[in-house]
Amino acid sequence: MFSGIVEESGRIGSIRRTKSGIRMVVQARRVGTGVKIGDSIAVNGCCLTLVKAGRTKAGRTLQFDLLEETWRKTCFEGLSEGSLVNLERSLRVNDRLGGHFVTGHVDGTGEILRWEQSGADWVLEVRPPAEMMRYFLYKGSVAIDGISLTVADVLPKAIRVWIIPHTWEVTNLRERKVGEQVNLEADLLGKYVERLISARETGSAPQRPPSNKAR
Repeated sequence: MFSGIVEESGRIGSIRRTKSGIRMVVQARRVGTGVKIGDSIAVNGCCLTLVKAGRTKAGRTLQFDLLEETWRKTCFEGLSEGSLVNLERSLRVNDRLGGHFVTGHVDGTGEILRWEQSGADWVLEVRPPAEMMRYFLYKGSVAIDGISLTVADVLPKAIRVWIIPHTWEVTNLRERKVGEQVNLEADLLGKYVERLISARETGSAPQRPPSNKAR
């Protein structure tokens, strides 16, 4: 579980295919401290498992293995060596929740339609997949590339958010451009509400996890 409060932006060291899948190496500083193999780290809002860590003169390297499904459903395939990515370590029980509950399970990617400065701030408009639009509401929460943001406007086919200078400075947004894809995760609470209402309308009970009892 994450909060959507980006700790730092790191650089992609490499993305390459291996016999077992896709290996991504990220160069980091702060996020590389105090982590161990098996820890969960959000990279552009996608929860990944740390499989290897190392040190360099510039800082630390974090290595992750990506599934083909992760590759297809995220913006990773549009990244390359040197690309800037947002990083956040998973929450601890006693952490403050400064953003909103972010699972790191990307729902889909959206296209940047508008990204420009307006006064001291920035305005960002993203077109999500059509099936995701029902989850967005005015003043609701959304994670864009792992950044917890408040929806300022819901347009017919897009959402608009405002970015303060601090967020622009510490995240990958400072290098994002119109036409690029970003990872999107809708508010978890909205998904649960939809599931409960759907179950009530159809008369079906919410699905239960399978029993672990041996048969």
